Amino acid sequence: MIRSAIGSQLRVGLAQFKPDKAEVESNLSRILEVVTEQSGEVDLLVFPETSLTGYFLEGGVAEAARSAADVAERLGPPPEGAPDLVLGFFERHRRRLYNSVVYLTAGEGVFEVTHVHRKMFLPTYGVFDEGRFVEAGKSVRAFDTRYGRVGLLICEEMWHSLPLTILAVGGAELIIAVSASPARDFTPGGEGRPHNLSRWDALAPATALEHGVFVVVSQLVGSEGGKVFPGGSIAVGPDGSVLARGPLFEEGVTVAQLESAALDRARVASPLLADLEHTLPHLQKALAEAQDPDAARVPAGDDSDETKPGLDKGSPGEHADEHTRLYPPDDNLLDLDLPLVESALVEFIREEVVRRRGFERVVIGLSGGVDSSVSLLLAVRALGPDNVTGFRLPYATSSQESVDHANLVLEVSGAQGHTIEITGAVDAYVEEYEPDLSPLRRGNLMARLRSVILFDQSAKLRALPLGTGNKSERLLGYYTWHADDSPPINPLGDLLKTQVWGLARHLGVPEVIIDKPASADLVRGVHDEDELGISYHRADPILHWLLGGYTEEELKRDGFPEEEVDCVWRRLSATHWKRELPTVAMLSSTAIGEFYLRPVDY
Repeated sequence: MIRSAIGSQLRVGLAQFKPDKAEVESNLSRILEVVTEQSGEVDLLVFPETSLTGYFLEGGVAEAARSAADVAERLGPPPEGAPDLVLGFFERHRRRLYNSVVYLTAGEGVFEVTHVHRKMFLPTYGVFDEGRFVEAGKSVRAFDTRYGRVGLLICEEMWHSLPLTILAVGGAELIIAVSASPARDFTPGGEGRPHNLSRWDALAPATALEHGVFVVVSQLVGSEGGKVFPGGSIAVGPDGSVLARGPLFEEGVTVAQLESAALDRARVASPLLADLEHTLPHLQKALAEAQDPDAARVPAGDDSDETKPGLDKGSPGEHADEHTRLYPPDDNLLDLDLPLVESALVEFIREEVVRRRGFERVVIGLSGGVDSSVSLLLAVRALGPDNVTGFRLPYATSSQESVDHANLVLEVSGAQGHTIEITGAVDAYVEEYEPDLSPLRRGNLMARLRSVILFDQSAKLRALPLGTGNKSERLLGYYTWHADDSPPINPLGDLLKTQVWGLARHLGVPEVIIDKPASADLVRGVHDEDELGISYHRADPILHWLLGGYTEEELKRDGFPEEEVDCVWRRLSATHWKRELPTVAMLSSTAIGEFYLRPVDY
C-alpha cells in the first residue's frame, strides 16, 4: 500500500531539471543540491529521463554512460531526511548501453540501488534516433519500496498499453514515468501548452483511471540543439484527477500528495483492474493467437462477416466529402498559439545563447523587414535591450524606407543600433575585378559581405550572431547560401512566413513593417513574389501539406492551382542541398557527421 514515512500521504516531488550537456559530475552535484533542499519536504523525488547528461547525446552516449552503482556511489551519503530518488540516465551495464531509470533508496550513509528499468521502446523516427546509440531493454516489472509497490517506465513506453498493464497486474500502485519529450505542435487548442503535452495530459489520467493507480510523469526542461523541452510534469490520482502540474519551461520541484485511501476508493468505484485480472488468462490466449496468423484465420464456410478490409470500398469519389478538404485552405490552417510560441522562442534564445554557448549578447543584421524585426524583439525579451545590437548594413541601392523601418524597430525595442555602409567595399571589388557583375551576383555579394561584417562585429562585441531566416524561405531556397543562413542560432527557422507575420503582430512590430511587401532589398523595386513567382500566402499552405506527406498530384486533385503546386514543388525539390552542410567525401570509418557523431551542443 502506498504510504509515507510520516503518515498516510506520500509526498512526491516532480523535479524538472535542465542538465548540463554530457557533464555527469556537474549534474550529479546539482541533483544532490536539489535533494538537499527537498530533504524532509518530500518522500520521493523524481528526476526526468537522461537527467545526468541531457537527451540528444548521439555518439556521446558511450562516453557519458555510467553504471547504476556508480551513480549511487557518486551521489555520496544522503543528506539527513533525504527522499528516495528516481533518476533517468544513460547506463553502461554488462558492456552494453541503455537508456535507463534507477530507483535509489536513501539508506544509512549511502543511496542503495533498489531497481533499474531499461527502456524497451526506443523511438527512431522524426527527431529521435535512440535505436542507433543504445540497446532496448527486455523486461518490465513492478518492485517493492519502503513506500509501496512501484513501476518505472521511460517516455514512449507510456504510449503502449502492455507495459502499463503488466505493471498494474504486477501490483504496482504507483507508476512513475520519466520523459524527455521535445515541445512540438504549437497550434491553438492546447490550452496554452504544446500539443505533445496535451497528449501526456490525456494519457496519464486515462492510465490511472483504467488501472486504479497513481501516475506521475517527470519531464525534462531546457533546450538541446534547438529542441525545446517544455516541462509540464504531471501527477494524477487513481480516479484520474490531476493532483499537481509542473510549470512550462522552468526548473523546479512540484510536490504532489498521494493519499493511500484514494486507491481503495477508486478500485471500489471502478474495479477495472479486478475485471482485467479475471479475464487475463483468456486475453493471454488471444494475444498468442494474434501473433500466429494461421491461428487467427476465419474457419472455412464462415461468411458471417461480409465486409472484408480493403475490398468493395466504392467507386472513386463516392466518399469524397468524407476526407479532409485541402482547398481552398482554411483561414486558420497555419494559426499558432502565439503567446506559447513567444515563451518557447524566448526560452530557446536564452538557453542556446547563454547557457549552452556561454554568451551574454547577440548581434542581428537588421534589414527593416519583418523577419529581422521579430528576431530582434524576441532577443530583447530573452536577453534585455542592452545585450542586443541591431546592425543596419545598407548599400547604395537600399531603399530609405528599409533604413527608416530598421530605425523604427530599434526605437520600439530599445536595443542598441549601429550603421555600417557596405557600398564602398562592394563597389571596390566590382570596379577592380568584376565590372560586368550581374544584379543577381551583386545581390549575393552584398548578402555575404553583410554576413562577414556581422560575424566580425560579433567577435568585437563578444556576441553571438542571431539568424532571421524563416521556414518558407528555407524550403523554397530563397536565400543566399552561407549568408542569410550562417548565424548559428535561428529562432524563426521553423515558422512559415505567414506565421512570422502573425507573431510580429503579437509582439508589437509596427504595422508599417508588417504590411509592406516582402523584399530582400537587394535589387531596387524587386519583391520576393516577383522572384519566387508566387506569394507566401499562396505558397505556405502548399508547403504545409507537402511537408505533411501529401503529394503534389493529391494537392492538384484537391483543387490547388497546378502552376502554383508545380512552382512550390520545383523549388522545394531543387534546393535540398542548400539546407545541408557541405558534402564531404567519406574516406574513413571516422568521418565527421557519419561515424563521429556529436550533437552541436555537446
